[in-house]
Amino acid sequence: QASRLVELPYSSFDYDDDDDDGHSLSGDTAEQDPGVWYPEPPKLSPFSRCVRYLAFLWNLLFLLLGLLILAVGVWGLLAKGSLRGGERGVPLGSDPMLLFLLVGLGASAVSLAGCLGAIRASPCLLRFFLGAVLAFGGLEVLGGLLLLLARRRLRDALRDLLLLCLLRYREDPDLQFLVDEVQRSLQCCGLESYRDWESNPYFNCSAPGAQACGVPASCCQDPLQNGSVPNAQCGFGVLGLGAAAAGAVVHAGGCGAALGTWLWGQAGAIAAGATALVLVEAVGAFMALRVLGDI
Repeated sequence: QASRLVELPYSSFDYDDDDDDGHSLSGDTAEQDPGVWYPEPPKLSPFSRCVRYLAFLWNLLFLLLGLLILAVGVWGLLAKGSLRGGERGVPLGSDPMLLFLLVGLGASAVSLAGCLGAIRASPCLLRFFLGAVLAFGGLEVLGGLLLLLARRRLRDALRDLLLLCLLRYREDPDLQFLVDEVQRSLQCCGLESYRDWESNPYFNCSAPGAQACGVPASCCQDPLQNGSVPNAQCGFGVLGLGAAAAGAVVHAGGCGAALGTWLWGQAGAIAAGATALVLVEAVGAFMALRVLGDI
């Protein structure tokens, strides 16, 4: 019995080999050679590796840019108290710095997906990146078509925006900076003329305070005193003067027509910038498609 127990395993394998007609031998060979069942993926070519690393660096650059824009937006909201909701803070929904925060957040999220998708060879992240880039490209094309088809409505909307900036000039530091830069650069004052500042409650002649019946210093033809020192009071009392006397102190023309002329003159630069942005997105999408194809 002991000899039979010892010989039983060997005899059973012998019988299996005879019954299977050599199939067990091939099975053992397959188990010893996993490459038969799980073939190794083909090695990437030097060009494919270069495209993958270039896609990673490309998206890393825009990730850093998006984080910078996001930091500027958060800093602006915190500096003005919009996130804290204080008494003097600007409402969050109407704060221009909110646009920086949203743009920075979106650019950072999409660029991070592109970075991780390229370096980790993740099809899911790469598809998300491609979908986001195509969505942004579609929105840009739609915006360009709206600019061409609804130019008059956009012109009216721009006029309403400028009027809102005049009314909220003293309430929002961002709008105040924007209005001052426009008036100083284009040498204009108000929307249609310098008289538009009468609609502002701080510059109206019936308002209390030193700025009553005046205009901002950015309207002045010579905003410097003695050629070097800024004169913040150069526009005081201008609304109480006649047209000829006021024209000798401030720029009498409005900023509506001047801004429209400036935008029309910058149409070529705006088109070139939009084309460059589309090309940047196309290059990123092409590299993502290449990496996805290699995966």
